[in-house]
Amino acid sequence: MAIDYQARIPNNVDLSTDRGLQRALEHWQPAFLDWWKELGPTTFQEHDVYLRTATSVDAKGWATFGYVKMPDYRWGIFLADKQEDRTIGFGDHRGKPVWQQVPGEFRSALRRLIVTQGDTEPASVEQQRMLALTAPSLYDMRNLFQVNVEEGRHLWAMVYLLHAYFGRDGREEAEELLYRHSGDVDNPRILGTFNEPIDDWLSFYMFTYFTDRDGKYQLKSLAESGFDPLARTCQFMLTEEAHHMFVGETGIGRIIKRTLDEMQKLGTDDPVTLRKAGVIDLPLIQRYINFWYSSALDLFGAEVSSNAATYFANGLKGRPDEMTFEDHDCSGAFENVETPDGVQEVATRNAMNFLTRNAYVRDCAVGLTRWNRTIKKVGFDLELRLPSERFHRNVGVWAGAVVDPEGKPCSPDVVEAALPSDADRAYVKSLMVAVTEPGKCANWTTLPERGVNNQPIDFEYVRAV
Repeated sequence: MAIDYQARIPNNVDLSTDRGLQRALEHWQPAFLDWWKELGPTTFQEHDVYLRTATSVDAKGWATFGYVKMPDYRWGIFLADKQEDRTIGFGDHRGKPVWQQVPGEFRSALRRLIVTQGDTEPASVEQQRMLALTAPSLYDMRNLFQVNVEEGRHLWAMVYLLHAYFGRDGREEAEELLYRHSGDVDNPRILGTFNEPIDDWLSFYMFTYFTDRDGKYQLKSLAESGFDPLARTCQFMLTEEAHHMFVGETGIGRIIKRTLDEMQKLGTDDPVTLRKAGVIDLPLIQRYINFWYSSALDLFGAEVSSNAATYFANGLKGRPDEMTFEDHDCSGAFENVETPDGVQEVATRNAMNFLTRNAYVRDCAVGLTRWNRTIKKVGFDLELRLPSERFHRNVGVWAGAVVDPEGKPCSPDVVEAALPSDADRAYVKSLMVAVTEPGKCANWTTLPERGVNNQPIDFEYVRAV
Protein backbone atom coordinates (compact mmCIF):
# COMPACT_ATOMS: atom_id res chain seq x y z
CA MET A 1 0.00 0.00 0.00
CA ALA A 2 1.56 3.28 -1.14
CA ILE A 3 1.84 6.25 1.18
CA ASP A 4 0.48 9.65 0.15
CA TYR A 5 3.46 11.99 0.47
CA GLN A 6 1.63 14.94 -1.01
CA ALA A 7 -0.41 15.33 2.14
CA ARG A 8 0.66 17.56 5.00
CA ILE A 9 0.62 14.43 7.14
CA PRO A 10 1.84 11.46 5.02
CA ASN A 11 -0.55 8.57 5.43
CA ASN A 12 -2.13 5.49 3.89
CA VAL A 13 -5.45 5.80 5.75
CA ASP A 14 -7.19 8.23 3.34
CA LEU A 15 -6.95 10.99 5.89
CA SER A 16 -8.19 13.56 3.36
CA THR A 17 -11.65 11.94 3.34
CA ASP A 18 -12.19 12.75 7.02
CA ARG A 19 -11.80 16.50 7.27
CA GLY A 20 -12.56 16.66 11.00
CA LEU A 21 -9.87 14.10 11.83
CA GLN A 22 -7.41 15.73 9.45
CA ARG A 23 -7.90 19.14 11.09
CA ALA A 24 -7.51 17.64 14.58
CA LEU A 25 -4.22 15.98 13.66
CA GLU A 26 -2.97 19.09 11.87
CA HIS A 27 -3.73 20.98 15.07
CA TRP A 28 -1.64 18.44 17.04
CA GLN A 29 1.25 18.53 14.56
CA PRO A 30 2.76 21.92 15.61
CA ALA A 31 2.77 20.81 19.26
CA PHE A 32 4.63 17.68 18.21
CA LEU A 33 7.21 19.70 16.27
CA ASP A 34 7.66 22.07 19.21
CA TRP A 35 8.23 19.04 21.47
CA TRP A 36 10.71 17.57 18.97
CA LYS A 37 12.73 20.78 18.75
CA GLU A 38 12.74 21.22 22.53
CA LEU A 39 13.24 17.63 23.74
CA GLY A 40 14.40 15.76 20.64
CA PRO A 41 18.08 15.35 19.69
CA THR A 42 20.03 18.41 20.73
CA THR A 43 22.39 20.53 18.56
CA PHE A 44 22.00 18.58 15.29
CA GLN A 45 18.50 19.62 14.19
CA GLU A 46 19.81 21.53 11.16
CA HIS A 47 22.31 18.89 10.06
CA ASP A 48 21.66 16.67 7.07
CA VAL A 49 21.25 13.09 8.26
CA TYR A 50 21.26 10.01 6.02
CA LEU A 51 17.91 8.57 7.12
CA ARG A 52 15.53 5.82 6.12
CA THR A 53 12.01 7.06 5.41
CA ALA A 54 9.00 4.79 5.01
CA THR A 55 7.36 5.17 1.59
CA SER A 56 5.22 2.02 1.54
CA VAL A 57 4.06 -0.77 3.82
CA ASP A 58 5.20 -3.38 1.30
CA ALA A 59 7.93 -5.43 2.99
CA LYS A 60 9.76 -5.83 -0.35
CA GLY A 61 10.42 -2.15 -0.81
CA TRP A 62 9.05 -0.08 1.98
CA ALA A 63 11.66 2.63 2.50
CA THR A 64 14.07 5.01 0.80
CA PHE A 65 17.35 6.49 2.05
CA GLY A 66 18.55 10.06 1.70
CA TYR A 67 19.69 13.19 3.50
CA VAL A 68 17.02 14.80 5.65
CA LYS A 69 17.01 17.46 8.35
CA MET A 70 15.28 15.81 11.29
CA PRO A 71 12.56 18.47 11.76
CA ASP A 72 11.70 17.93 8.07
CA TYR A 73 11.40 14.15 8.45
CA ARG A 74 8.14 12.94 6.92
CA TRP A 75 6.46 11.53 10.01
CA GLY A 76 3.14 10.00 9.21
CA ILE A 77 0.43 7.41 9.78
CA PHE A 78 1.06 4.01 8.22
CA LEU A 79 -0.97 0.85 8.76
CA ALA A 80 -0.23 -2.57 7.32
CA ASP A 81 -2.58 -3.68 4.55
CA LYS A 82 -6.02 -4.76 5.69
CA GLN A 83 -6.55 -8.52 5.66
CA GLU A 84 -9.97 -9.27 4.27
CA ASP A 85 -12.24 -11.50 6.36
CA ARG A 86 -9.81 -11.44 9.29
CA THR A 87 -11.28 -12.88 12.47
CA ILE A 88 -10.33 -12.60 16.14
CA GLY A 89 -7.76 -15.31 16.82
CA PHE A 90 -8.07 -15.94 20.56
CA GLY A 91 -10.17 -15.55 23.69
CA ASP A 92 -13.92 -15.57 24.17
CA HIS A 93 -14.58 -13.84 20.82
CA ARG A 94 -12.42 -16.17 18.76
CA GLY A 95 -13.71 -16.66 15.22
CA LYS A 96 -15.79 -13.47 15.15
CA PRO A 97 -14.96 -10.70 12.66
CA VAL A 98 -12.34 -8.25 13.93
CA TRP A 99 -13.58 -4.84 15.05
CA GLN A 100 -13.08 -1.84 12.78
CA GLN A 101 -14.48 0.43 15.49
CA VAL A 102 -13.91 0.32 19.24
CA PRO A 103 -16.46 -1.88 21.02
CA GLY A 104 -18.06 0.27 23.71
CA GLU A 105 -17.46 -2.23 26.49
CA PHE A 106 -13.71 -2.34 25.74
CA ARG A 107 -13.20 1.36 25.15
CA SER A 108 -11.38 2.10 28.40
CA ALA A 109 -9.12 -0.96 28.23
CA LEU A 110 -8.10 -0.32 24.63
CA ARG A 111 -7.40 3.33 25.33
CA ARG A 112 -5.19 2.32 28.27
CA LEU A 113 -3.20 -0.09 26.07
CA ILE A 114 -2.70 2.51 23.34
CA VAL A 115 -1.75 5.31 25.74
CA THR A 116 0.79 3.13 27.57
CA GLN A 117 2.41 2.05 24.29
CA GLY A 118 2.30 5.62 22.97
CA ASP A 119 3.93 7.01 26.10
CA THR A 120 7.06 4.90 25.61
CA GLU A 121 7.81 6.33 22.16
CA PRO A 122 8.57 9.99 22.99
CA ALA A 123 10.03 8.92 26.33
CA SER A 124 12.97 7.15 24.72
CA VAL A 125 13.66 10.17 22.48
CA GLU A 126 13.79 12.37 25.60
CA GLN A 127 16.08 9.91 27.36
CA GLN A 128 18.53 9.95 24.46
CA ARG A 129 18.45 13.61 23.47
CA MET A 130 22.03 14.45 24.59
CA LEU A 131 23.75 11.33 23.26
CA ALA A 132 24.73 12.75 19.88
CA LEU A 133 27.16 15.09 21.62
CA THR A 134 29.32 12.08 22.51
CA ALA A 135 28.69 9.81 19.52
CA PRO A 136 31.60 7.39 18.98
CA SER A 137 31.28 7.71 15.18
CA LEU A 138 29.13 9.31 12.51
CA TYR A 139 27.71 5.85 11.81
CA ASP A 140 26.50 5.59 15.41
CA MET A 141 25.19 9.16 15.44
CA ARG A 142 23.14 8.40 12.34
CA ASN A 143 21.75 5.20 13.88
CA LEU A 144 20.75 7.13 17.01
CA PHE A 145 18.87 9.66 14.90
CA GLN A 146 17.20 6.89 12.89
CA VAL A 147 15.95 5.30 16.09
CA ASN A 148 14.76 8.70 17.33
CA VAL A 149 12.76 9.69 14.25
CA GLU A 150 11.13 6.26 14.08
CA GLU A 151 10.11 6.47 17.73
CA GLY A 152 8.61 9.82 16.79
CA ARG A 153 6.65 8.15 14.00
CA HIS A 154 5.47 5.43 16.37
CA LEU A 155 4.11 8.21 18.57
CA TRP A 156 2.20 9.46 15.54
CA ALA A 157 0.79 5.96 15.04
CA MET A 158 -0.70 5.87 18.53
CA VAL A 159 -1.91 9.47 18.35
CA TYR A 160 -3.78 8.67 15.14
CA LEU A 161 -5.62 5.82 16.88
CA LEU A 162 -6.51 8.06 19.83
CA HIS A 163 -7.81 10.83 17.58
CA ALA A 164 -9.60 8.58 15.11
CA TYR A 165 -11.36 6.22 17.49
CA PHE A 166 -11.63 7.75 20.97
CA GLY A 167 -13.19 11.17 20.48
CA ARG A 168 -12.51 13.95 22.99
CA ASP A 169 -10.91 11.54 25.50
CA GLY A 170 -8.50 10.40 22.80
CA ARG A 171 -7.55 13.96 21.84
CA GLU A 172 -6.86 14.83 25.47
CA GLU A 173 -4.73 11.71 25.91
CA ALA A 174 -2.77 12.60 22.76
CA GLU A 175 -1.97 16.01 24.24
CA GLU A 176 -0.85 14.42 27.51
CA LEU A 177 1.68 12.29 25.60
CA LEU A 178 3.61 15.52 24.95
CA TYR A 179 3.18 16.90 28.49
CA ARG A 180 4.67 13.96 30.39
CA HIS A 181 8.46 13.91 30.22
CA SER A 182 11.07 11.28 30.99
CA GLY A 183 12.47 11.70 34.50
CA ASP A 184 10.18 14.64 35.33
CA VAL A 185 9.58 14.62 39.09
CA ASP A 186 6.03 15.97 38.81
CA ASN A 187 4.93 14.46 35.49
CA PRO A 188 7.04 11.39 34.63
CA ARG A 189 6.50 8.82 31.92
CA ILE A 190 4.14 5.98 32.81
CA LEU A 191 6.66 3.10 32.94
CA GLY A 192 9.70 3.25 35.20
CA THR A 193 12.32 2.14 32.66
CA PHE A 194 11.46 5.16 30.52
CA ASN A 195 12.44 7.53 33.31
CA GLU A 196 15.95 6.11 33.64
CA PRO A 197 18.72 8.41 32.38
CA ILE A 198 20.58 7.28 29.27
CA ASP A 199 23.66 9.46 29.32
CA ASP A 200 26.28 7.14 27.87
CA TRP A 201 26.44 4.92 24.80
CA LEU A 202 26.79 1.65 26.67
CA SER A 203 23.42 2.41 28.28
CA PHE A 204 22.00 3.30 24.85
CA TYR A 205 23.08 -0.01 23.35
CA MET A 206 21.68 -1.88 26.38
CA PHE A 207 18.42 0.03 26.06
CA THR A 208 18.04 -0.75 22.37
CA TYR A 209 18.95 -4.39 22.96
CA PHE A 210 16.80 -5.09 26.01
CA THR A 211 14.11 -2.41 26.19
CA ASP A 212 13.37 -2.20 22.47
CA ARG A 213 13.18 -6.00 22.48
CA ASP A 214 10.47 -5.73 25.13
CA GLY A 215 8.82 -3.31 22.70
CA LYS A 216 8.99 -5.99 20.03
CA TYR A 217 7.04 -8.42 22.20
CA GLN A 218 4.48 -5.83 23.27
CA LEU A 219 3.92 -4.89 19.62
CA LYS A 220 3.67 -8.56 18.57
CA SER A 221 1.03 -9.07 21.25
CA LEU A 222 -0.93 -5.99 20.15
CA ALA A 223 -0.56 -7.02 16.48
CA GLU A 224 -2.85 -9.96 17.38
CA SER A 225 -5.58 -7.62 18.64
CA GLY A 226 -9.19 -8.03 17.61
CA PHE A 227 -9.27 -4.24 17.19
CA ASP A 228 -8.01 -4.26 13.61
CA PRO A 229 -6.62 -0.70 13.30
CA LEU A 230 -4.41 -1.32 16.35
CA ALA A 231 -3.24 -4.69 15.00
CA ARG A 232 -2.36 -3.23 11.59
CA THR A 233 -0.57 -0.26 13.15
CA CYS A 234 1.61 -2.51 15.28
CA GLN A 235 2.38 -4.86 12.40
CA PHE A 236 4.07 -2.07 10.51
CA MET A 237 5.79 -0.66 13.60
CA LEU A 238 7.50 -4.04 13.99
CA THR A 239 9.16 -3.53 10.60
CA GLU A 240 10.91 -0.41 11.88
CA GLU A 241 11.59 -1.81 15.36
CA ALA A 242 13.94 -4.50 14.01
CA HIS A 243 16.62 -1.89 13.27
CA HIS A 244 16.54 -0.61 16.85
CA MET A 245 17.42 -4.04 18.24
CA PHE A 246 20.13 -4.42 15.57
CA VAL A 247 21.70 -1.19 16.83
CA GLY A 248 21.80 -2.60 20.35
CA GLU A 249 23.15 -6.04 19.55
CA THR A 250 25.86 -4.87 17.15
CA GLY A 251 26.74 -1.92 19.39
CA ILE A 252 27.42 -4.17 22.38
CA GLY A 253 29.16 -6.68 20.13
CA ARG A 254 31.54 -4.02 18.81
CA ILE A 255 32.45 -2.91 22.34
CA ILE A 256 33.20 -6.53 23.29
CA LYS A 257 35.35 -6.97 20.19
CA ARG A 258 37.39 -3.87 21.02
CA THR A 259 37.86 -5.02 24.63
CA LEU A 260 38.94 -8.47 23.50
CA ASP A 261 41.49 -6.93 21.12
CA GLU A 262 43.01 -5.08 24.07
CA MET A 263 42.84 -8.16 26.31
CA GLN A 264 44.83 -10.10 23.72
CA LYS A 265 47.32 -7.29 23.24
CA LEU A 266 47.92 -6.90 27.00
CA GLY A 267 47.54 -10.59 27.84
CA THR A 268 45.13 -9.91 30.70
CA ASP A 269 41.47 -9.64 31.66
CA ASP A 270 42.23 -7.43 34.67
CA PRO A 271 39.63 -4.62 34.77
CA VAL A 272 42.05 -2.06 36.25
CA THR A 273 44.62 -2.65 33.51
CA LEU A 274 41.95 -2.54 30.80
CA ARG A 275 40.49 0.71 32.11
CA LYS A 276 43.95 2.27 31.96
CA ALA A 277 43.90 1.30 28.26
CA GLY A 278 40.57 3.11 27.83
CA VAL A 279 38.28 0.16 27.09
CA ILE A 280 35.23 -1.26 28.86
CA ASP A 281 36.01 -4.42 30.82
CA LEU A 282 33.67 -7.40 30.53
CA PRO A 283 32.64 -7.47 34.23
CA LEU A 284 31.44 -3.88 33.84
CA ILE A 285 29.45 -4.89 30.75
CA GLN A 286 27.93 -7.71 32.82
CA ARG A 287 26.77 -5.24 35.48
CA TYR A 288 25.11 -3.10 32.81
CA ILE A 289 23.39 -6.23 31.48
CA ASN A 290 22.16 -7.00 34.99
CA PHE A 291 20.65 -3.52 35.35
CA TRP A 292 18.98 -3.08 31.97
CA TYR A 293 17.73 -6.66 31.63
CA SER A 294 16.08 -6.67 35.04
CA SER A 295 14.57 -3.26 34.33
CA ALA A 296 13.14 -4.54 31.02
CA LEU A 297 11.61 -7.59 32.72
CA ASP A 298 9.50 -5.23 34.83
CA LEU A 299 7.93 -3.84 31.65
CA PHE A 300 6.02 -7.09 31.13
CA GLY A 301 4.03 -6.47 34.30
CA ALA A 302 3.18 -8.97 37.02
CA GLU A 303 3.57 -12.68 36.27
CA VAL A 304 0.03 -13.23 37.56
CA SER A 305 -2.30 -10.57 36.21
CA SER A 306 -6.08 -10.29 36.07
CA ASN A 307 -5.70 -7.42 33.57
CA ALA A 308 -3.71 -9.65 31.21
CA ALA A 309 -6.38 -12.35 31.56
CA THR A 310 -9.11 -9.82 30.72
CA TYR A 311 -7.22 -8.50 27.68
CA PHE A 312 -6.82 -12.05 26.37
CA ALA A 313 -10.37 -13.12 27.11
CA ASN A 314 -11.79 -10.04 25.37
CA GLY A 315 -9.59 -10.42 22.28
CA LEU A 316 -7.71 -7.16 22.88
CA LYS A 317 -4.13 -8.43 23.35
CA GLY A 318 -2.91 -11.91 22.48
CA ARG A 319 0.35 -13.76 22.80
CA PRO A 320 3.16 -13.02 20.33
CA ASP A 321 2.68 -15.22 17.25
CA GLU A 322 -0.64 -16.46 18.62
CA MET A 323 -1.21 -18.88 15.73
CA THR A 324 1.82 -20.95 16.78
CA PHE A 325 -0.09 -22.05 19.91
CA GLU A 326 -2.52 -24.97 19.84
CA ASP A 327 -4.94 -23.64 22.46
CA HIS A 328 -6.37 -20.20 21.66
CA ASP A 329 -8.99 -20.29 24.37
CA CYS A 330 -6.90 -21.20 27.42
CA SER A 331 -9.93 -21.09 29.74
CA GLY A 332 -9.14 -24.54 31.16
CA ALA A 333 -5.34 -24.44 31.00
CA PHE A 334 -2.77 -23.80 33.74
CA GLU A 335 0.89 -22.74 34.04
CA ASN A 336 3.46 -23.37 36.74
CA VAL A 337 4.79 -20.04 37.99
CA GLU A 338 7.73 -19.82 40.37
CA THR A 339 7.10 -17.54 43.37
CA PRO A 340 8.89 -16.85 46.69
CA ASP A 341 6.41 -19.30 48.26
CA GLY A 342 7.22 -22.07 45.78
CA VAL A 343 5.82 -23.12 42.41
CA GLN A 344 2.17 -22.18 42.03
CA GLU A 345 -0.35 -23.40 39.48
CA VAL A 346 -1.86 -20.38 37.78
CA ALA A 347 -4.62 -20.17 35.17
CA THR A 348 -3.00 -19.65 31.76
CA ARG A 349 -5.10 -16.58 31.06
CA ASN A 350 -3.74 -14.98 34.22
CA ALA A 351 -0.18 -15.94 33.22
CA MET A 352 -0.10 -14.20 29.80
CA ASN A 353 2.56 -11.70 30.92
CA PHE A 354 4.63 -14.62 32.22
CA LEU A 355 4.38 -16.52 28.92
CA THR A 356 5.25 -13.46 26.83
CA ARG A 357 8.18 -12.69 29.09
CA ASN A 358 9.48 -16.26 28.72
CA ALA A 359 9.60 -15.80 24.94
CA TYR A 360 11.46 -12.53 25.48
CA VAL A 361 14.01 -14.20 27.77
CA ARG A 362 14.78 -16.84 25.15
CA ASP A 363 15.21 -14.11 22.54
CA CYS A 364 17.57 -12.09 24.75
CA ALA A 365 19.76 -15.16 25.24
CA VAL A 366 20.49 -15.37 21.50
CA GLY A 367 22.64 -12.24 21.50
CA LEU A 368 24.57 -13.35 24.58
CA THR A 369 25.31 -16.66 22.86
CA ARG A 370 26.86 -14.74 19.95
CA TRP A 371 28.91 -12.49 22.24
CA ASN A 372 30.13 -15.45 24.29
CA ARG A 373 31.15 -17.27 21.14
CA THR A 374 33.34 -14.28 20.26
CA ILE A 375 34.91 -14.29 23.74
CA LYS A 376 35.59 -18.02 23.63
CA LYS A 377 37.24 -17.75 20.21
CA VAL A 378 40.02 -15.59 21.60
CA GLY A 379 40.65 -17.99 24.46
CA PHE A 380 39.37 -16.15 27.56
CA ASP A 381 37.37 -18.08 30.15
CA LEU A 382 34.67 -15.46 30.66
CA GLU A 383 30.97 -15.69 29.94
CA LEU A 384 28.29 -13.02 29.91
CA ARG A 385 24.98 -14.18 31.41
CA LEU A 386 21.43 -13.04 31.84
CA PRO A 387 20.77 -12.70 35.57
CA SER A 388 17.97 -14.65 37.21
CA GLU A 389 14.47 -13.35 36.58
CA ARG A 390 14.23 -12.95 40.35
CA PHE A 391 17.10 -10.45 40.46
CA HIS A 392 16.56 -6.71 41.08
CA ARG A 393 12.84 -6.76 40.38
CA ASN A 394 10.39 -3.97 41.19
CA VAL A 395 7.30 -5.51 39.58
CA GLY A 396 5.71 -8.94 40.00
CA VAL A 397 6.02 -11.76 42.50
CA TRP A 398 9.75 -11.16 43.02
CA ALA A 399 9.48 -7.42 43.57
CA GLY A 400 11.75 -6.37 46.41
CA ALA A 401 13.34 -9.82 46.78
CA VAL A 402 16.99 -9.59 47.87
CA VAL A 403 18.66 -12.20 45.66
CA ASP A 404 21.92 -12.40 43.73
CA PRO A 405 22.17 -12.72 39.92
CA GLU A 406 21.85 -16.50 40.35
CA GLY A 407 18.51 -15.97 42.09
CA LYS A 408 19.74 -17.03 45.54
CA PRO A 409 19.05 -15.05 48.75
CA CYS A 410 21.90 -12.72 49.64
CA SER A 411 22.75 -9.52 51.45
CA PRO A 412 21.88 -6.11 49.91
CA ASP A 413 25.61 -5.50 49.41
CA VAL A 414 25.77 -8.41 46.96
CA VAL A 415 22.89 -6.96 44.94
CA GLU A 416 24.56 -3.56 44.85
CA ALA A 417 27.87 -5.08 43.74
CA ALA A 418 26.13 -6.78 40.79
CA LEU A 419 24.84 -3.46 39.43
CA PRO A 420 26.77 -0.53 37.91
CA SER A 421 28.34 1.57 40.63
CA ASP A 422 28.72 5.34 40.57
CA ALA A 423 32.39 4.74 39.76
CA ASP A 424 31.42 2.43 36.87
CA ARG A 425 29.08 5.02 35.39
CA ALA A 426 31.62 7.79 35.88
CA TYR A 427 34.28 5.75 34.09
CA VAL A 428 32.01 4.97 31.15
CA LYS A 429 30.99 8.63 30.90
CA SER A 430 34.67 9.62 30.93
CA LEU A 431 35.14 7.66 27.70
CA MET A 432 32.29 9.48 25.95
CA VAL A 433 34.07 11.83 23.57
CA ALA A 434 32.57 12.55 20.17
CA VAL A 435 34.32 11.35 17.02
CA THR A 436 32.93 13.07 13.92
CA GLU A 437 35.55 12.31 11.26
CA PRO A 438 34.09 9.90 8.68
CA GLY A 439 35.52 6.40 8.98
CA LYS A 440 36.90 6.97 12.49
CA CYS A 441 35.55 5.85 15.88
CA ALA A 442 36.21 6.21 19.60
CA ASN A 443 38.88 4.08 21.26
CA TRP A 444 36.40 2.07 23.37
CA THR A 445 34.59 0.54 20.39
CA THR A 446 35.21 -0.57 16.81
CA LEU A 447 33.72 0.37 13.48
CA PRO A 448 31.03 -1.94 12.10
CA GLU A 449 31.78 -4.51 9.41
CA ARG A 450 29.49 -2.78 6.90
CA GLY A 451 27.77 0.57 6.46
CA VAL A 452 24.14 1.58 6.15
CA ASN A 453 22.33 0.76 2.89
CA ASN A 454 25.55 -0.55 1.28
CA GLN A 455 27.36 2.74 1.89
CA PRO A 456 31.08 2.58 2.80
CA ILE A 457 32.12 2.79 6.43
CA ASP A 458 33.69 6.21 5.85
CA PHE A 459 30.48 7.63 4.37
CA GLU A 460 29.44 11.04 5.74
CA TYR A 461 26.29 9.85 7.51
CA VAL A 462 25.74 13.21 9.21
CA ARG A 463 26.92 16.46 7.70
CA ALA A 464 26.68 20.08 8.69
CA VAL A 465 25.05 22.42 6.19
